[in-house]
Amino acid sequence: MHKVVILGSGPAGLTAAIYTGRALLEPVVFEGGFHDTGELMTPGGQLMITTEVENFPGFPEGVTGPELVERCRKQAQRFGAVHRDEVIEEVDFSGFPLRLRASDGWVEAATVIVATGANARWLGCKGETEYQNRGVSACATCDGAFFKDMEVVVVGGGDTAMEEANFLTRYCPRVTIVHRRDSFRASKTMAQRSLQNPRISVQWNAVVDEVVGDGRRVTGVRLRSTADDSVRDFACQGVFAAIGHEPNTKVFRGHLDLHDDGYVRVGPRLTTNVAGVFAAGDVCDKRYRQAITAAGMGCMAALEAEKHLDELVAAGRIGH
Repeated sequence: MHKVVILGSGPAGLTAAIYTGRALLEPVVFEGGFHDTGELMTPGGQLMITTEVENFPGFPEGVTGPELVERCRKQAQRFGAVHRDEVIEEVDFSGFPLRLRASDGWVEAATVIVATGANARWLGCKGETEYQNRGVSACATCDGAFFKDMEVVVVGGGDTAMEEANFLTRYCPRVTIVHRRDSFRASKTMAQRSLQNPRISVQWNAVVDEVVGDGRRVTGVRLRSTADDSVRDFACQGVFAAIGHEPNTKVFRGHLDLHDDGYVRVGPRLTTNVAGVFAAGDVCDKRYRQAITAAGMGCMAALEAEKHLDELVAAGRIGH
């Protein structure tokens, strides 16, 4: 039986591995891949599709997302973390020890840290994948500073889109929200804030059919009217998909308490409804979604797991 099993290898999972490794708990990290359901838990998390990270402390010149992940992985391995290039396909949290099924069979654990993250919902249009990190983004807080003095488009109509658009006006002279309907589904307060911002305009009843570029960077979008199907080009230098995120929690349905939108429900100490199971990072945090907050939560979950293990030892349920 493993003392600690960590699911996920983004900043939350790897930070948890560093802390539990330093505590001599010999953590096992399941890094990710495709679930049987088709759900993708990206090995390394969303940082793996982030070209430049400028807001992570300790890197004054910036660092690429993949490099930051690799540095964290090596640090965790230095302290004894064992990494497995697999996903957990099934769990059984009904008793003790906690049981999880990987591709080569079941493993048992005294504690589990769920750090499986969340994936951005992309538009699925032509050119979007081609220009990711070259003008296409799903995080204004992460990437907004790279678009200073540029004109950008935000796609969406909910609170996320309103927040992204308002944030981007700090850097951009014009932000255009593209929404498929003639009214926002965002809260009235958030919608009003956007409509009253002089730097924000709206393209109603429109969807992005294609992200257009010159082979190097985004130069615009092709908009299609949802009213009459007409198509026209719209010039911009950036496109932000703001249609939400999908937490990687399908495997936990029926085993962990989830919010209606699929995020893991946690207590103040990152506890779940199952004793010994903790959650950290974007899998339970839909507000901040930053590498640094995920790392902090990974630290917290690791410390809580260590305390839980001490309680199990004191109760005679496991050995030292």
